[in-house]
Amino acid sequence: MANSENKQVINAGIVGWGAYIPMYRLPTREIARVWGWPEHQYKALNVSHKSVDGPDEDSTTMGYEAAYNALLRSGIDPKMIGAVFFGSESKVYAVKPSATLIAEMIGATPDTMASDLEFACRAGSEGLKASLGLVSSGMVKYALAIGSDTSQAEPGDVLEFTASSGAAAFIVGPRSESAAIVEDTYTYVTDTPDFWRRAEKPYPRHGEGFTGEPAYFTHIIGAVKGLFEKTGLRPEDFDYAIFHQPNGKFPLKVAQRLGFPKEKVLPGLVTPYIGNTYNASALLGLARVLDQAKPGQRILLAPFGSGAGSDAYSIVVTDLVEERQDKAPKVDDYLARSYEIDYALYAKFRRIYVMLPRG
Repeated sequence: MANSENKQVINAGIVGWGAYIPMYRLPTREIARVWGWPEHQYKALNVSHKSVDGPDEDSTTMGYEAAYNALLRSGIDPKMIGAVFFGSESKVYAVKPSATLIAEMIGATPDTMASDLEFACRAGSEGLKASLGLVSSGMVKYALAIGSDTSQAEPGDVLEFTASSGAAAFIVGPRSESAAIVEDTYTYVTDTPDFWRRAEKPYPRHGEGFTGEPAYFTHIIGAVKGLFEKTGLRPEDFDYAIFHQPNGKFPLKVAQRLGFPKEKVLPGLVTPYIGNTYNASALLGLARVLDQAKPGQRILLAPFGSGAGSDAYSIVVTDLVEERQDKAPKVDDYLARSYEIDYALYAKFRRIYVMLPRG
């Protein structure tokens, strides 16, 4: 178990939330057809399609869309936002922040703190936790945390079945204005080389033997058990459980190991329909749950990032949630808005050019 954190006093919560998922969908069966993967190989992932960013979309534009929806739900003046965090591992620029671009697009003022964050699929969660700290301390009244990715995968690699596109955003503000308050958090990190991408390399590499154990399961379980020990909460105290979703089977498996029935996981499980949106993965699950949650319900959120680390949050829904649920498009609205494409169009959108050997 990692070193325990001091007892936190979090005087902040989620004032508004938003999501964005591109309309294009590539069936996993189409990827298998092109590369000759056997049916059992991709069906075991429990992912039917993956969302694909269009030719005029990227992680920044998707992050803006999600942030705009979060603003609609919050009803606040964007000039009151004091910090913007953009978490992604598929930034448009290697050296140039997306956070400043989005801050200006939503109408924030120049004195806004704006930063891009990176920690594989956990960077968006880092932004959320930093936002909670800034608001709780009184340094800013509102902060915006975004997780957005157009995930990369080498053509023909097993990652290509799930690496997808999407974004989620959360405006953090005072507890009195929050649709969901954050009771407590716990973080568990180690140096575990399960997934990486070297500088100037177009596609990531992954350590097959490290992907499940000791990466995903060890860190999520470590974070959640740390939260339980810190708060005295147990699985039966939660109405929903949301875990990072690299595929459709891992979240259900880690839930079982932690003592959560699948009925508490399924409402926030989106990967089977759109693949792994990396930094938006668990956060889209949280947005989907907030779209339907009732006052008084408690949510467990546990994002994960390779390299490796996990955060666990205990979140309690307030009476303000229901009046904000219909103020912006819901996750299910984006799931329903889909257009199926083939691999050729996917390759064109992603500018994938593969040179196969003769013979």
